[in-house]
Amino acid sequence: MDTPKDAPAGPVRLRDPEPGELGWIVQRHGALYAAEYGWNAEFEGLVARIVADFAEDHDPYLERVWIAELDGRPVGSVMCVREDGAPRTARLRLLLVDPEGRGHGIGTLLVDAVVAFARSVGYRELVLWTNDVLTSARSLYLRAGFTLVAERPHRSYGVALTGQDWRLPLQEHSPR
Repeated sequence: MDTPKDAPAGPVRLRDPEPGELGWIVQRHGALYAAEYGWNAEFEGLVARIVADFAEDHDPYLERVWIAELDGRPVGSVMCVREDGAPRTARLRLLLVDPEGRGHGIGTLLVDAVVAFARSVGYRELVLWTNDVLTSARSLYLRAGFTLVAERPHRSYGVALTGQDWRLPLQEHSPR
């Protein structure tokens, strides 16, 4: 039986990825960013490398991927990984909320899951890199307490962008 489109959605569930869902993360990023921002396959390649690196070599105690599920389907994802060359620093990566999952607070749930996890395993700081055109994500980062620390124009994914570095201290004496 089909559920009417205006019927209330079930609860959102955050969980580990199931087989095939790391590929879903790559596919959805490629398709959505092409449709919504005009980004080319260079971006999908970057996402594929990030996901492949995680799949090949991650520490399950210090790094995680979450899938947001709504009505039994994946509608969002995010990663928390160690920052290369920066001990006790984690990086929030690949935040995505599919259009069918928007408006349910999924972005906030995913960002909050990364922050809570990073704190719980003893990271001192959480960092992320994004682009200024991703306004919805940036508002989530601000609400979570991240601070914009640097901006640089660049040309990537077939378009002109402004890259942004954000930081969130996780412990009382962490540097800003």
